[in-house]
Amino acid sequence: MPRPIRAVVNPAAISANINRIKELLGNTLVMSVVKANGYGHGLERIIDGLQYSDALAILEIEGAARLRSLGWNKPIVLLEGCFDQADLLKAIELRCDWVVHNQDQLNDLAGLEPQLFFHKPRIFLKLNTGMNRLGFQPESAAAAICWLDEFTLKHNWPTPVLMTHFANADEAEPRARLPFAQDQHQTLMRLKPVRWQSSLGNSAGSLNFPALAGDIARPGIAIYGATPGPNAAANYGLKPAMVFTSEIIAIQPIKKGDTVGYGSRWQAAENGRVAVVACGYADGYPRHAPDGTPTYVEGHVAPVVGRVSMDMMTIDVSHIPNANVGSTVELWGEHIPVDVVADRCGTIGYELLCAIAARVPFFKV
Repeated sequence: MPRPIRAVVNPAAISANINRIKELLGNTLVMSVVKANGYGHGLERIIDGLQYSDALAILEIEGAARLRSLGWNKPIVLLEGCFDQADLLKAIELRCDWVVHNQDQLNDLAGLEPQLFFHKPRIFLKLNTGMNRLGFQPESAAAAICWLDEFTLKHNWPTPVLMTHFANADEAEPRARLPFAQDQHQTLMRLKPVRWQSSLGNSAGSLNFPALAGDIARPGIAIYGATPGPNAAANYGLKPAMVFTSEIIAIQPIKKGDTVGYGSRWQAAENGRVAVVACGYADGYPRHAPDGTPTYVEGHVAPVVGRVSMDMMTIDVSHIPNANVGSTVELWGEHIPVDVVADRCGTIGYELLCAIAARVPFFKV
């Protein structure tokens, strides 16, 4: 028998989430973000669920090549652009579009003979409107926008897109997040040529401010059924695309005062039972998960007790009499949202989904 831990990916949930996001956005196009191997879900496993996307966005050229090999024929956008001219030529070969976020990238584009492009890419020019990562500063972007506008008109390339990234759209307090997002939106719209399209809506922006998402939204974590902020994914009608499970491999009776795990962090307040689960930090479950982090066993929530070790973790099943060796333990998924586990661990669902170790077997529904 193989070790019982597994991650199961459901591409139908991704399809449903994309359609739900489209309902929220109205006429806005949806460019689904599939970087980091589809947020840890695996491009090969999710490709069937991406069919309702208008385009896909990814980071590296190798990922774009994988998408083409899997049969994706719609647009692919390279979110950090091309890193050198060799990368640029490969992007053309793969019929990719890409982001330009600095003058060097614009110079690389200008240095190639446009008549040699058998694929005329759509260029996404990125503004830095407050995130302070990538993008042209608004006060110095006019020249770049003007040059790209003239260049694409002269050579009959697709209409460019002016894009930016919301910095605070996932904040818990709406009064804190909305004004900043509105300022970013206004900055972009002030600089956008009339004929250009706009792209602003990441997952948080698309869910919380659909009217500010622009012509092309870029949802990432939302298509996998998780959220970028404190609101439950189910509140938006999203479904989890991954269920991470293992099984109980041992039961230990404990007495009041007994301690569990390294460092004796947890002490039993009364007599009970502790279950040992075949999952540890070497599988991608956070070592720093505190006592009380929920799992789901035999129809009940069972809290983590004691420190997570490399290959095992322990949960309190004193209140679940039918929890025994072989019982399935949901670590996150349908009953325990990954966002809940992440919040208990002081991180975000993105990290947990991306951190599942290579030794964990993946399956597709």
